[in-house]
Amino acid sequence: MTLRTPTLRTPARRMVLATVAVTGALLLAACGSDRDTGPGNDNGAHGVHGASASPSPSATAHDAQDVSFAQGMIPHHRQALEMAGLAAGRAASARVKDLAARIEKAQDPEIRTMSGWLTSWGEDVPMAGMDHSGHSGMPGMGAMSGMMSEADMTALEKATGKDFDTKFLSMMIDHHRGAVEMATTEKEQGRYGPAKALADDIVTAQNAEIREMKQLLGSR
Repeated sequence: MTLRTPTLRTPARRMVLATVAVTGALLLAACGSDRDTGPGNDNGAHGVHGASASPSPSATAHDAQDVSFAQGMIPHHRQALEMAGLAAGRAASARVKDLAARIEKAQDPEIRTMSGWLTSWGEDVPMAGMDHSGHSGMPGMGAMSGMMSEADMTALEKATGKDFDTKFLSMMIDHHRGAVEMATTEKEQGRYGPAKALADDIVTAQNAEIREMKQLLGSR
């Protein structure tokens, strides 16, 4: 009679079972990792990145200050464009003409951007052709800082040569200061992210242009 000796095979069998168990655990861990980092899982690294890429409510929501900023800055920019448009045929200085062209290039697209915001918010867009009294004609809107009066605009239209350059630079410095004031208020009190970013751009760009215009006046 032949006797089986199972004890001789037990170590090998245990090794095989242990290997199977470890392999299975590794496979489960890999599957779990795939599930954690797969699309749509908020707990994985990809999910966190996807969430951060979405705009937060604070970046997309707006408040009354944002509306006031856009409704005020649009006519303010329009008057700056009107002033700048006079330079090509009246200014004596090539540097003044260049500055006026840069103002037109910067502010016209900003008007379109702010008009788009107001439309998307269901708010009124200020109409073109308003008077120069510093009022937008919008409900609840008062005088806008830095706006030229009708008399100011008439005097600028009648000026030519060096006289135009001096009047244009002096008026535009005041006009820019008003825009910086309005934009600073938006930066401090606004809620809509793109509007606050635009306000920051206006403060930076127009302060730089104010310094440039002061230099041009000083050189005269």
